[in-house]
Amino acid sequence: MDKKYQVFISSTYSDLKEERFAVSQTLLELGCIPVGMEQFPASGMSQMEYIEKMLDTCDYYILISAGRYGSLDPTDGIGYTEKEYDYAVSKGMPVLSFLLSDIDGLEDGKREITDAGKSKIYAFIA
Repeated sequence: MDKKYQVFISSTYSDLKEERFAVSQTLLELGCIPVGMEQFPASGMSQMEYIEKMLDTCDYYILISAGRYGSLDPTDGIGYTEKEYDYAVSKGMPVLSFLLSDIDGLEDGKREITDAGKSKIYAFIA
């Protein structure tokens, strides 16, 4: 029996829903199991603890990044997407990243508009 690879899909949520869906559909067509925030149930664990638990079960990690930095972990002010990426890299997980090169060309709702937000997304992409 062929192994079904689990692939964690990471991105900011509301601005990249269509992209996440397209990646999930492609993974399903390839016989892989997509894992992402859409499957996260309510849990007594902290958000990052649950994310790490899910990442620990995955074989691959896909990052989709455009113009938003995303939700910040209140404990340290780092975005969950960046923390997911850092955790996957720290575990030696194979990573595939899709990064939009022209953030400034996005409409306001799909890109950071504050200097602090812009600084965070550009630093993360770098």
